[in-house]
Amino acid sequence: MIISLEVYLTFVFASFLVAIVPGPNLTIIIANSLAHGTKAGLLNVAGTQLGVTLVLVILLAGMTTFVETMAIWFDWIRVAGAAYLIWLGIKLWRSDGKLGEASSTKVPRLGFFWQGFVVVLGNPKLLLFFGAFIPQFVDPDGEFLLQVTLLGITFMVVASLSDSIYALLAGRARAMLAQNRVRLIERISGSFLIGGGLWLALARGER
Repeated sequence: MIISLEVYLTFVFASFLVAIVPGPNLTIIIANSLAHGTKAGLLNVAGTQLGVTLVLVILLAGMTTFVETMAIWFDWIRVAGAAYLIWLGIKLWRSDGKLGEASSTKVPRLGFFWQGFVVVLGNPKLLLFFGAFIPQFVDPDGEFLLQVTLLGITFMVVASLSDSIYALLAGRARAMLAQNRVRLIERISGSFLIGGGLWLALARGER
């Protein structure tokens, strides 16, 4: 057995607790699900998981030190991503309420996907989190790569399910609101995006 069942179940539970804690990626998932529907939020989830996959590969390759030396590059991604989210939030706040007209709204699917990806990469704490969280559940006498791979994939599955539930609930809430509440939806979504952008802008890894 790669890892004991007791340790694995403990990791699953800990991953769930971590996944449901609000953060920049969760705010954009909720915001886009409210503003554009469940599909937009799920595309955010997909982009987020691509970013998490990249971080996991970096951890497996033992490149954490290299990434830390590239802190300025990560800062630029973080600032650009934060500015983009804030800009989208302001656009929603200034919207004229036509967002709810399906015929006038075309969903930029790749845009939602890359939003999730950029937000994850722009958060330097994610790499530090993976580097500190996963090793706590690794048996030093076992196969390191297999254990980290299993735990990393497990965390991704748990986070994907948790984030997808948020997207589904937010998308359902959007569908249940009447047309005359479209402006309210836009402002709530805009607030989430601006909040996520500010959160990302202020997020700094421990150097």
